[in-house]
This record gives sequence, structure tokens and C-alpha cells, in this order.
Amino acid sequence: MVENITISHVRKGDNKIQENKIHQEGVSVRATHFADVISMGQWGKLMGLLHDKGKEKKTFQKYIIKESGLDPSIHVDGDHSHAYVGALIARKLFPYQSDIIVNQLAGHHRGLYDYDELHEVLNQKIPDEITIEPIDINLSLPNIKYTKKDLHHLIRFLYSCLVDADFLDTEEFMLPEQAKLREHHYNLASLLDKLNEHLRHLSGTAPATEVNRIRAEIQDYCRQSSHSAKGFYSMTVPTGGGKTLSSILWALQHAIHHKQKRIIIAIPYTSIIAQTAQVLRHIFGDDNVLEHHSNTDYSDIDDIPTRTKKLATENWDYPIVVTTNVQLFESLFSNRPSDCRKLHNIAQSIIILDEVQTLPMEFLQPIIDTLDTLQRCFGCSILFTTASQPILTGRIEGCNPTAAFNALNTVHEIIPANANLHQRLRRTEIVFDTMRSSYDDIAQRLSEHQQVLCIVNTRRDAREIFSRLPDEGVRLHLSRMMCPDHVKSTIDEIKKLLKKDTRCPIRVVATQLIEAGVDIDFPVVYRQEAGLDSVLQAAGRCNREGKLPKSTTHVFALRQPLPPGHISHANNARLNIGSEHDWLAPETMTSYFKQLHARTESFDKTRVKDSLYSKDMLFETAAKNFRLIDEKTISVIVNWKNSMNLVAELKTKGVTYRLMKQLSQYSVDVRRYDIRKLQEAGAIEEVVDDIYMISNHSYYNKNTGLTTDNQWLEETYIV
Repeated sequence: MVENITISHVRKGDNKIQENKIHQEGVSVRATHFADVISMGQWGKLMGLLHDKGKEKKTFQKYIIKESGLDPSIHVDGDHSHAYVGALIARKLFPYQSDIIVNQLAGHHRGLYDYDELHEVLNQKIPDEITIEPIDINLSLPNIKYTKKDLHHLIRFLYSCLVDADFLDTEEFMLPEQAKLREHHYNLASLLDKLNEHLRHLSGTAPATEVNRIRAEIQDYCRQSSHSAKGFYSMTVPTGGGKTLSSILWALQHAIHHKQKRIIIAIPYTSIIAQTAQVLRHIFGDDNVLEHHSNTDYSDIDDIPTRTKKLATENWDYPIVVTTNVQLFESLFSNRPSDCRKLHNIAQSIIILDEVQTLPMEFLQPIIDTLDTLQRCFGCSILFTTASQPILTGRIEGCNPTAAFNALNTVHEIIPANANLHQRLRRTEIVFDTMRSSYDDIAQRLSEHQQVLCIVNTRRDAREIFSRLPDEGVRLHLSRMMCPDHVKSTIDEIKKLLKKDTRCPIRVVATQLIEAGVDIDFPVVYRQEAGLDSVLQAAGRCNREGKLPKSTTHVFALRQPLPPGHISHANNARLNIGSEHDWLAPETMTSYFKQLHARTESFDKTRVKDSLYSKDMLFETAAKNFRLIDEKTISVIVNWKNSMNLVAELKTKGVTYRLMKQLSQYSVDVRRYDIRKLQEAGAIEEVVDDIYMISNHSYYNKNTGLTTDNQWLEETYIV
């Protein structure tokens, strides 16, 4: 105690004290406001009032006086932890309702507990010096029929309300100037005006081609559908049909009609995100579009707009958020305060899942269950957009009875079947080769074309075919053996070259990182055998704008076997539906996905259902297990541009957020097995703990990236 005041925070610089009662009331007001969005404001109020009651402990007061510098000489003896106290008081005052909030109170600093560990925490006693007064609050659940798959999300959303309110109130006291940067006011109706103006400009300046007429027609369908009830919607549009702008048009009108708060666009690949965010910033302005994924770095520019965006990545309080599937879904299964802060701002939002067919099969059940909860319990509407619509409704059967699960009840398609888009937007013929080819065969066939794109399944295949191309004109390689900065600059170069009216040969060999969402247009495309969804994505890079009367996408098979796992399963699913199909027809895609499901052993690989669909919820265990990215690789810094200067700074200054974000642009994911090989060869250096680099120029090729003699497996999701 200091003059009979219970301290919550001490501000650096002027040693001003925030009284604990004032802090708890401030958090309570914010948490009430956040939880009101899901009709649970009283629960938020109670959490705010109780979360820091443990700071009344004498040991905590001594601890904060010492650590803040008010009195460095004071002796601290005993346990000064405080979060568990609020949970114990909640259980004492509200014995029948408190199960829904005790985990959040106990874990508001360290994260949500597994049930067994929480049970141990709650076996403690309330310290004698803690004052307990009755709290007049009526706790009731919204009039929603919650199921066992909903409750862990309900607990996590309330946790989000508490931890974000706690962070924000603390920031307002400790860093008032920073807190002012969060005052971001927006109006979705004004953003819709900006979009409509942009679309009018496009219609007035774009050439009167059949493709542009169809794009305008798709926009009309979106306008007509946008006032429908909240729910699940799909927009199945062939590549090049302008689904990005059309989906945003639908989302904005739908959100305004239902008074929803924001648009969240989740995308599987960072290469698509950068392109999508750039388009949206051009339309809506930089201050209305938040790009949030591992490759964004808001730390290297210290201006107010950039600092504002960096703060917004913490809780997604922004009108339009463009992120990755990984960032979205791993946050929804996280137990950590830093990840969960944003969750309450997902409620009452529109979620657009772009290229929805890329959702990983082995996580499909928890993902679909989560989307169902978001829609029924938290007021979201979800829009699935793709050229290759997967099966997301009804009973989904795997290769064994235990894999089967019930998906969504209904998904409403925005584009009517009689629009016949797959026929009207048909710009290429898909031809399947009957013979297997060598690397030399494919390189020879590519060299016969002036402009050609070849997409393969593995990094090694890309490198081998690229190395055999004739050294004439422009030949470019793309794979994740190249660091993100190298990939981006190469894609930019491809786009610039294709826009030029040149007779110079342009031949590109790439892995599937170029396959979805990258707006490029080649007159001919070669695609290594793969699943039907991947084949159609590759075909979408061929004659994209419909400028040619005829074009061909060739699907070839190499003599080397496909890598085991998803690529082989997907290719076998395509082969098993037979060869007599209209490959672009939606019904063909449905047949393909049924075959793919039949090859899936589990749609819940990490057994989320066992961890979270019961009263004994294992939040920490589930968070550790739910990882959409295979973590069998280690990120290695390569020698590219100024990366070695950043490494030198890392060695002298140590790990910082800014440095690691910058270095992520110059890093390549390497398998652990190959890390050991590189270590044995003396090629790799551990800069600091678990951060590695390869400084030798000879290991990083300006064309193909990191050079090894090992085979590289298929592409993975990129955070």
C-alpha cells in the first residue's frame, strides 16, 4: 500500500500511480462494451471488476513498489502472483455460472489453462487481505442453443474481451500518446461509396470485351444477393472473373444492411495477400486496409499511420483486414492473450475465405465447426470464394468410418447455375498428356514457346527444368527455395515483362506458389499432374484476359514419382473420376472432392474434438497442436541484398521485433535433416539461439535461391 492506495500500475517517467479500483472499473467498462456484441456485456463487466483483485495482496503491492522503482529497497517475501484471486472470488460469488469465466480470470496474463492445471490453480485459497463485496450482476446466456463445439469458442471470445480491455486500459494510463493513435473512425457506407465510384470508373474505361461484361454481371448478382439473411454464402467464379472486387462489393452491402462491423479477408498465400491488399488500398485508401501476416513489417517506418497499423495488428480494430488462413484460424484456437485480443472484433463481421479449396483436409472438421460457431453464435456471415468450390455441406465421408463428420447445413451460392460461367469464361483448353516425360522433354517443349509458364509440384522439379531451359530471352524461376523478397521481386518482374509488347522469349518455371491469386496472363501453360483444383488454378493463368481465340493448358506427368502425401492423394482423386469430363464444370469438381475425401484418413488430425468438445477443455494443449503449417522446417537467413547487415545488427543488438520481421524477408524454410547436413558441411551458422544463417554467397543462386543437393518436398502454407 502507498498512502492507503492499492496500486495497479506505476507510469515510467513521472511515477504517477493508477489506483487498482480505477483500473478495474476502466477494464470493466471496455469489456462490457466488447462483450455486448455477443449479448454478454454483464459477463464482461464482472470479469473487468474481478480480474485484478489479487493486486490487493500485500506481496503484490511490495512487488510493484520495488519493480516500479518507487522503493527499490523494499523486501518482497512470498508469492506475488495475482490473477488466480479473481477466479476464486468469481467462483465464490457466482458458484453456478462462474465456470464460463474462471479460466479467463486465472489466465488473463499467462493464457488459458488446460482443465487439469486450472483445477490445481482453483484449489488455492483467497488471501485473507482481499476484500470481497457482493456484486449485483445478472449473469445469463444469450438466447442461443450452444452445442459442445461452441463453448470453447465462447470462453475464448470472453477471454478476448477481457485481455483486450486490460491491454487498452493499461496503455491509456501508461502510454497515453500511443493510445490516441487507436482512435480510428470509419464508416462502411463511405467505403461502399468509394468502391462504387471505382467500379463506375472501371466500367467507363475498360474495353467492351465479353470478359468485362461477365464481370459486371457478377457484380450485379452480388448486389442482388447482399441483402439476404446472415449465413453462409459461396461465390463460384472461374479465374479472371473479378471475384475480388465482387466479393468486397457483396460484403460491404451485406455488412451495412445487417449493421456488421468489418470485413475480414482470409487468404492462403502471402503472394495473394500482397496483391489483394494493394488493390484494396488503391480503392479505399491506406488508412482503411490493414494487412496482417508474417511478411508485413510496420516497424521500419516510424510515422503515425504506420504506428497506427502496427497497433491495429494487435486487435484488428480496422474496417478491412486482409490476413492469412493461418493467422485467422490459429488465433481462433490459441490460448495466448496476444493472439486472442483480436477475437472479439471478429464477432459481427463478414469473413471472406478466398481460394477456400486450399483449406487443409486434415483440419477440415475443426475449421468448419468453428465457422458454424462464428455464424450461429457470433453474428458473422461467411463467404467462400473460388473457381474450384469444395464440398462444405452435408455428411463428409473419409476413408474410414471414424473420419466422417457433419459439415454445414446450407451454403447459398450467389451465382445462379444458369449463368453458366464455366462455359462463358472458358479461355483455354485443358489437354492431358498420355506419356511420361523427362526433365529434358519438358524443357524442350517449353523452349518451343515465346511466352510460357510451367508449374510443377516440388522445388527440385522446378530447379531441374529451369536449369535445362535455353539461355535466351528471359527465363525466371519461382519457388520457396527463394526468400520472400526474392519471390516478390520476381513476380513483379514477370508482370512488367508480360505488359510489354516484346518478341523477347519469357519462360517461367514455378512451384504452385504462383498458382492462385497472382494476376498473370500467359498464352500457354504447362502444369505437372496434380489435383483437379490445382490444374484449374494453373489454367487460370492461361489466356486470363481472353485476348486469344484459342489457348492450351498442357497437363504432363514426369517420370519421377510424385511426392507422398496430399499431392499424390489429390492426383489419384483426379485420375479416379475418369477422363471423360468437362473439367471446368462445377459438377466435375464435386466428383473430384468426393474422391479426395475418400482418401482422407482424418479430418481432425490433431484431435481438437477430444481436447475441446467436452467440459474438461484443454486450451493450452489444443493451441499447441492446432498448427496449419508443418513445423518440420527451420527458417534460415540467406545472403540476399542487405541481409548480412541485418545479421550484424542482430549479433550486436540481439533479437528485436523489428529485426526479425525484416530478416523474415530474407529467410528460407529448410528441413531439419538438411540443417544437420549443412552444419556438417560448415555452411550454416547459428547467429543466436535457434536463429541460423548461411552467409556464403555460393549457397544462394540469384536465379533459383538456396542451393542444396537434397530433394525438396511440396509447398506448404505460408503464414
